[in-house]
Amino acid sequence: MFQLLHVLLWRLLQSLHPLLVPSCFIAAWGLVILGLWSVWVAARDALHRAQQMHQVPCATCRYFSGDRHLKCPVHPYQALSEAAIGCTDFESADPLQRYSDASR
Repeated sequence: MFQLLHVLLWRLLQSLHPLLVPSCFIAAWGLVILGLWSVWVAARDALHRAQQMHQVPCATCRYFSGDRHLKCPVHPYQALSEAAIGCTDFESADPLQRYSDASR
């Protein structure tokens, strides 16, 4: 009984062998391409996120304290986040830049 089943399975695999080899080859390369594509997309998204976070002006603001409990007394919930981009209360910590902006 088991020998018959073994022979039938062996012949079935031998008859499917010309189809299995190319399909496994294509599937393997498809997985490699999908993996590379997902790494590319993740890197692109991380770069975009980093560029967006570099637009946050808090670190150069006059009101930024650097204290981990209260980073900004003016907008404590927006400090160092994307919501701080374009903050209306931003003033440069550099006094020379502050006075040069005021004279314009």
